[in-house]
Formats: sequence, C-alpha cells, structure tokens
Amino acid sequence: MLKVALVGVGGISGAHIPAWNNMEDAELVALCDIRPKQMERYPEQRHYTDFDEMLAKEQIDILDICLPTYLHVDFAVKAMQRGINVLCEKPISLKKDDVARAYRTAEENGVKFMIAQVLRFWPEYEVVKAIFDNRTYGALLSGSMTRLGCYPKWSWDGWMMDESRSGLVPFDLHIHDVDFLVYAFGTPNQMTSHRSRRPEQDYINAVYDYGDFFITTEASWYASPYPFQAAFRFQLEHAVVAWEQGELTIYEENGKIRNPIGADAQGDTGSIGLPASDAYANEIRYFADCVKENKAPDRVKPAELETVIELLKAL
Repeated sequence: MLKVALVGVGGISGAHIPAWNNMEDAELVALCDIRPKQMERYPEQRHYTDFDEMLAKEQIDILDICLPTYLHVDFAVKAMQRGINVLCEKPISLKKDDVARAYRTAEENGVKFMIAQVLRFWPEYEVVKAIFDNRTYGALLSGSMTRLGCYPKWSWDGWMMDESRSGLVPFDLHIHDVDFLVYAFGTPNQMTSHRSRRPEQDYINAVYDYGDFFITTEASWYASPYPFQAAFRFQLEHAVVAWEQGELTIYEENGKIRNPIGADAQGDTGSIGLPASDAYANEIRYFADCVKENKAPDRVKPAELETVIELLKAL
C-alpha cells in the first residue's frame, strides 16, 4: 500500500484528492496547508500546517504537490532529498534551470519525479495524438486550440495575478495547450504571437508553425466573468477532429460522423470549472504504477518541459 501526502489544499487539489481516495493500493494519509480551514472538509487525513513537520512525522512513499507555481521545485527537492517520490502540479517552474535541478535531485536520491501535465492523460487529447501518430486520417494540415476564462481573483494571496509567482496566462493557462503540442507534435519551427495585456486582463493569440502544418491557439483571463471553456479542432487530410462543448467528434470525409468518447466525459468537476474527465486519475494512476514498478515516468520528459518554458518565455 502506497502512503501518500499532499501539500497545497487549494483549487486543483479538489481533483487530486478524490483520485487518491479512489485508489485501492494507495492511502492518502496526510494533508498540509498553512490554512487549517482548507483541510476541514477532509477529516480522514492527518492535518499539518508545517511542511517540515509533516515530512518528519509521516512515513510516505509519494508527495503530491498542489502548491502555487513558485513553490514547486523547492518543496519537491526537499521531499526528494528525504527519499520521497514526487508528483507535482504544472508548471514545474517559471525558470528553465529548475527542470535540471529537480530531475538531478530525483536521480541522486533514487526517486521518481513527474510534472502532472494533465492533457497528456486527457482521453480526448489522447485520441488526437493516436490519430496523428498512426496517420489514421492522413497528414495533419492545421489546428486550433482554445482555452479561455476570467481573471482568477479567487487565488490565495492573489498569487496567480502576480507575474513573478504565476507567470500569468502563459504559464498558468496557455501552458496546457503548448505542452500538448510539444508532446504530440514536437518542437515547432517558429512561433508568432499577439498579446493584449492590461492590469485586469490578459489575452494571447499564438500560431505555432511546424512547416507542414500550423496550430492557432488562444488563451485568456478576461476581466468580465466569462465562463471557462476549452476546445480544439484539427484538420487532417481525410477528417476533422473537434472537441467542442465537451464532446469529441470525428467528421470523416466519407460523410460518417463518429463520437469516440461517450457522454460520461462531459460535465464539470465542481471545483475550478474544468470539464469532467478521468484524466487526473489517469495521471495519478500512471505515476503510482511507475513508483510501484520502479519505472521511469517518462511520459513527461524533462527536455519537453524545458522546450515548453522556452516557448512560453518567448511570449
């Protein structure tokens, strides 16, 4: 039985905690947050407000880090130096050098480390990668990816609206789509972008050119209460693959229309407005299996993380 602790009981932990609790071969034994009230809804776990105290008192196999971005690598390194495997929410950092620091620490201490880039485990996006890899509908010609929402004024201490701590829209929101592009298609040949940025809102439009195809993307934190939405549309030689309003549809050139993922993928997590999916459970299951089987969690590679940071910095 894997013993697990989680630090940072904020928005994204609402997707991680149920996933751990639903695993039969893992036990979430402890939570840590500087805000005691955040942990009151989870009475089954031991609660800590001091991270060092939790590490000293608990015997854990895996630490799940759901902290603000600027704390990720320091907390990960501290845990890995104690021989603890670490799963950490995205992004790894705002600094490219932190990628090598984290993975070097993991290697030196014989533990596993992985950044939870959830789109790599999201069923609808997995379909796109499989279609691209297998050339199911011929070559990819173009694509568009959208990830829009409103300014996260709810964040603790306003950290998400502080560029030095969150990196704003590029590192908090647009990173999802950029990471998937690097994972699925590799490093683009070039990128062009436009950005409308003001103190109360931030919008990005970027085109990633791969030579034979290009992907147009947009991401926003609008000042108005615009509801969160994510979508994509990929044009291939013999089909269009679209994920719109929570439903994945393949429009084949022969006139057939396919829905490869059922209605059970639709809905809302009820925590931070993300479409419902088992992607969080998938990534957590994958990492837990890597720890149990002593395998490298190489579905997320450090070189890819470095490429993503470079692309986001260019914005």
